[in-house]
Amino acid sequence: MGSHKNGFQKEGFILSVDIGTTSIRCHVYDKVASIRGSCTTKVKILYPQVGYVEMNPDAIWKGFIRVVKGAVQDAGIQMHQIEALGISTQRGTFTTWDRKTGVPFHNLISWQDQRAAELVKAWNRSCTLKVIHGVMKFVYFLSRQKRCLAASLIVFSTQHVTMRLIWVLTHYKQVCQAVSEGNCCFGTIDTWLLFKLTKGRLHATDYSNASSTGIFDSYQMCWSQFLCSMVSLPLSIFPKVEDTGCEFGCTDPSIFGVPIPIMSLMADQQAAMFGECCFNPGDVKITMGTGTFMDINTGCKPHTSVAGLYPLVGWKIGSEVVYLAEGNAADTGTAINWAQKLELFTDVQDTSAMAYSVPDSDGVCFVPSFSGLQAPLNDPEACASFMGLKPTTTKCHLVRAILESVSFRNMQLYDTMHRETNIPITKIRVDGGVSANNFVMQLTADLFGRKLSRMQHHEMSCLGAAFVAGLGVGFWRSREELKKLHSTDDVFVPRGSPKAGARIPNGEYIPVFQSWERALRRSMNWYGKT
Repeated sequence: MGSHKNGFQKEGFILSVDIGTTSIRCHVYDKVASIRGSCTTKVKILYPQVGYVEMNPDAIWKGFIRVVKGAVQDAGIQMHQIEALGISTQRGTFTTWDRKTGVPFHNLISWQDQRAAELVKAWNRSCTLKVIHGVMKFVYFLSRQKRCLAASLIVFSTQHVTMRLIWVLTHYKQVCQAVSEGNCCFGTIDTWLLFKLTKGRLHATDYSNASSTGIFDSYQMCWSQFLCSMVSLPLSIFPKVEDTGCEFGCTDPSIFGVPIPIMSLMADQQAAMFGECCFNPGDVKITMGTGTFMDINTGCKPHTSVAGLYPLVGWKIGSEVVYLAEGNAADTGTAINWAQKLELFTDVQDTSAMAYSVPDSDGVCFVPSFSGLQAPLNDPEACASFMGLKPTTTKCHLVRAILESVSFRNMQLYDTMHRETNIPITKIRVDGGVSANNFVMQLTADLFGRKLSRMQHHEMSCLGAAFVAGLGVGFWRSREELKKLHSTDDVFVPRGSPKAGARIPNGEYIPVFQSWERALRRSMNWYGKT
């Protein structure tokens, strides 16, 4: 990645930063979407108490600056050659800060944080919610409005911001004081960075990030007044919601030496969807990183789910609004990292070979629920566990059981999505760090009975934010052009032909999957009060 000589100095580039759960990475993209320079830094996750998961907002800000400067340097280019900046961020991680000074009142509270679990439970059991469910069911019966059906099914989750924000307003007096003085800003990571990049001029977010908080009404496309009044959240603290691809403003020249247009803010899973070019209804994207996120493009209407799939705004660009339905499993990469810390393996790249080195997992089942179980079981009280251990169990059996559990959770999410949306699935694209594991990819293809495509460029959130930013400044002209820029995929085809009524080839995995489901049920409500 050498420097460009005189004649090429005017070549332009797109800069894209992705703030993930464990790292911040920045890529510099050229016209053919090749990475010309990159830089990554680790995110330090803080665990101040059991169930608390936090990040230092100033450390995230400094990490952001570091990777931008590092990537531009790595590309051998100048800051003035950057035509636009796109930002993709993990969702549901938030802080609050002083509107005048920009000083945060507390650390960023992660989407993985469990401090509001009791609050979630209390609200989900409350008479208020039962009354709302009943009234809205009746209104839906009369009106047949999907929005009313959605309200009749509403349940709270620790992954959504709502209850964690209520916890903050209950426990941090300085936040309540700032709210009463009209001096409190709430923001997810994108909003916090935008505020810092513009020296406090902008307090804004985009529709994809807003819809991921659980406080946004995806049907009316605004912060939910109904929800905020129900749980007593002050609307005054929320940022303005803008299009996903719009000119948010420029970075303050004092930061990078020149102003850089900020042309996209995107939630990471929606950004990955755009990066995968899943532009049409029925397109499915699976991202296997810290958690697994499975998204289906549902077109111009939000999906109303009964099994815990979540309706999201994929992106809003101009007059076009694209919706997604999403299911997730919280502990995919977490489980693999945990196994590495226990020294079940040295290098994560060895895990696929270890799994293939034994014919099966020797009856061992792993339940990957360090953060509870999400759709379709929706049990925050579930525990992570190994079951079926024997004196004959080896490290290879344990590793295979962990990898199988990732594919089995994929199967559960896919089944739920397939059953609920009734949208014919057109293509399935897979990305994220765990997608590099061939054992997981092949088993998932076998279980689905569908072809899976894996991009050679695994980290798609950065690319998606870059695509939106680049389209906004005319760096790329059309979505058709973006499709042509994709590098060759690795394709995983299901082995054998599925038996009637089962997608699993020759039924070989049916008993294993059933044993795993039994282990799952035994792990449920482990932390519940009996």
